[in-house]
Amino acid sequence: MDVSTKLSTKLHRKEILEAIKRVVDSGWYILGKEVKEFEQEFAQYLGVKEVVGVANGLEALQISLMALGIGPGDEIITTPVSAVATTLAIMAVGAKPVFVDIDEKGLIDANLIERVVTVKTKAILPVHLYGNPVDLDKIQDICRKHKIYLIEDACQAHGSTYHGKKLGSFGVMGCFSFYPTKNLGALGDGGAIATNDSKLAQVCREIRDYGQQAKYVHTRYGLNSRLDEMQAAILRVKLKYLDEENQERQKIADRYHKYLSSVNNA
Repeated sequence: MDVSTKLSTKLHRKEILEAIKRVVDSGWYILGKEVKEFEQEFAQYLGVKEVVGVANGLEALQISLMALGIGPGDEIITTPVSAVATTLAIMAVGAKPVFVDIDEKGLIDANLIERVVTVKTKAILPVHLYGNPVDLDKIQDICRKHKIYLIEDACQAHGSTYHGKKLGSFGVMGCFSFYPTKNLGALGDGGAIATNDSKLAQVCREIRDYGQQAKYVHTRYGLNSRLDEMQAAILRVKLKYLDEENQERQKIADRYHKYLSSVNNA
């Protein structure tokens, strides 16, 4: 756990402990009120219709690919500069990751993407690395032109914006991780899928819960990938302070830039 995560947890310790007690007292630990409330609150924060809580960021990506019917023989364009989870999610569904080089900011170079689009390309999976947005205007144009999906890896971009709109709300799916070191971090693993497509959201909910359409009614292949009540309750506390804490991080970053900008690279 990094210093900022420890500080955030310390600052909100009382509220977090109250949230944990609320879950313990309820006796309900999986897919209950806390998860539902967090999904609604995070959806409102992002400006999307639906959020589906899952076990971690990798499975948020994997479930998104599964829900879109992506599998063996398909190609997904992405970046080689990311946590390995981005590539593992593609490989988990049997698809092929196709890497595109990065620009000077470390982000996928949108000017190079169209060179690797083929008839097998089903989606572009860019990563908003360190909260920095990729060139979504150009990438969206490519997706529309070639009729392929845009799936955002926003696992490091909670609260970041592009043209005033939250990252994770541009693609057919936006995927988040709540690993403790994220700026919206749980006290354990967690993840979420954001979408404006209610039908896709329902498919994701079924996949995360053993492929169940209803209790013991299994209609599709699924995973055991559920955001638990305890983490959802903790995230509900931390979400309230996300913008405020992001602003503090930005102030610190500005100070680093100010005092290090004159350092000689040589």
